[in-house]
Amino acid sequence: MSDSALKDLNLAQSAELEKTKDSSAKSCITKPVLNGNKCNNTEENAPPVLPDAVTNGCEAGNADVEYIDSESLTDLEDAGATLSTLVARLDSKDWVMTCEALNNVRQLAIYHKDRLQELLEPLVPLIVKSVKNPRSAVCKTALMTCADIFKAYGDLMVDSIDPLLVQLFLKSSQDKRFVCEAAEAALISMTSWIAPSALLPKMQPYLKNRNPRIRAKASMCFSKSVPRLGVEGIKEYGMDKLVQIAATQLSDQLPESREAARKLALELQAFYEKSQASSSGEVDDAPATSPDADAGAESWEAFCQSKLSPLSAQAILRVTSTTKEGVAVVVTSTPPKEGVTVGC
Repeated sequence: MSDSALKDLNLAQSAELEKTKDSSAKSCITKPVLNGNKCNNTEENAPPVLPDAVTNGCEAGNADVEYIDSESLTDLEDAGATLSTLVARLDSKDWVMTCEALNNVRQLAIYHKDRLQELLEPLVPLIVKSVKNPRSAVCKTALMTCADIFKAYGDLMVDSIDPLLVQLFLKSSQDKRFVCEAAEAALISMTSWIAPSALLPKMQPYLKNRNPRIRAKASMCFSKSVPRLGVEGIKEYGMDKLVQIAATQLSDQLPESREAARKLALELQAFYEKSQASSSGEVDDAPATSPDADAGAESWEAFCQSKLSPLSAQAILRVTSTTKEGVAVVVTSTPPKEGVTVGC
């Protein structure tokens, strides 16, 4: 082959290669999340590209992700059209579309609560799927969605909350802070808007979970929910059952579980003594050194000894005989395990 022919062949191959590169680059461009609402904060750089985040064989580019406060969400222009495609978009492989659909769920829960309620049953598994998504942007948006639907539907979420609980406990104890905070907010919403009488039986099995972080989060949420029962609610749920739970958690390996158990034990003691004082006509605010207060303490001691093993009763009484200031010192002197935040 002549030198001229070889030169022409090389030029043709170079031109074809440049054309292929341009086409490939264009196919890999992704659009940012679009939302007409004012955003609270933005994740400038999306998380590292995952194997499933691929477009036409190329890695998807980074996109700005908007995390919108509930107060900043506006109403939808066409709720009916949004509802008609909501399930399909939540189940989409396009993570950008999934995030938009999750924000639509939040908007519908706020502005069209009754219309969205009809879709709750198929929606919850898809929200759980998004919470489990390895892409942090999808996970956080799904957690924000959980907080909004707990607030919107309250006790109506009880029957479908089981698959959400374990994920909320896990996500609230992971190392990614912005995901952890969103999960914490969802747990706060859950314990605030769902009646404790319905929620406590759902959380109780997780107090014995093999994962210590799940136990810790469940313990903290459980202890925060018990006071909302009130005196009569605690009686109905079972004071003996609750004090046994507190005694068990006092020996847990994580300090967060033990702290929650201490708080629960103190709450139970206060409720028990208030109940005893009310039934006997005693004054609730009797001085700590008065005979009435001593009698109340003895009644609590007798109750614990009758319902618990000697070692468990001793542990509960040791906690409840300590002043609240002393308990606070003990709790704060033990640093929480990394990745597990104190609070619910």
